[in-house]
Amino acid sequence: MQLSHARRNSLITGVATLVVASAATAALAIPQVGNTTVDAAPVAAVSVDGKPAADQAPADTAAAAAAQQAAQDAQAAEAKAQADAAAQAAQAEAEAKAQADAKAKADADAAASRSQERRNLNTGFSGTPQQIAAQIVPAGQLQCFSNIVFHESSWNPLAVNASSGAYGLVQALPGSKMASAGADWRTNPATQIKWGLDYMNSRYGSPCAAWSFWQSHHWY
Repeated sequence: MQLSHARRNSLITGVATLVVASAATAALAIPQVGNTTVDAAPVAAVSVDGKPAADQAPADTAAAAAAQQAAQDAQAAEAKAQADAAAQAAQAEAEAKAQADAKAKADADAAASRSQERRNLNTGFSGTPQQIAAQIVPAGQLQCFSNIVFHESSWNPLAVNASSGAYGLVQALPGSKMASAGADWRTNPATQIKWGLDYMNSRYGSPCAAWSFWQSHHWY
């Protein structure tokens, strides 16, 4: 069958149009290398120090926990130091109290001993002042006691120091001090010896210690 010239031209035009349309559709399906925009792949958020934010959160938590633990350790150390200091202070106070108690007891015992010694001396004595002294003064201290009395009064119970007014065997100053040993202190050698022995024990610890002091100073 033969087509007319006009119909053949129309058919050719339609085929050409279809080919052009197909080519355009294919072109749109091919990615363009030039100015075509390509969506970027998602990128993980980054923190200021260059580490991913997701990784930084656990690190911050660990640092906070470490800081808290350090603070707790410091508080515990301070509390222990305070407890140790308090314990040391309490121990020092206890030791000081024990020493004070021991000293007080020793002083009380010494005072009781002297009191007992005075009570033991409240008996009648006879003989010369030297003989009375031998009955009153402990044997181990008698020679030292005698040395002092000899140098102070030459064993005269009525001796008076013209310069100072010291009186009696042991030259008490003033002589009225010896009244603590007895009202007859002016004339009774035993009373004077009792007072002199108590004075030497109280001030020096013993007549021999008093004599040692006397030898260095020529007074006691």
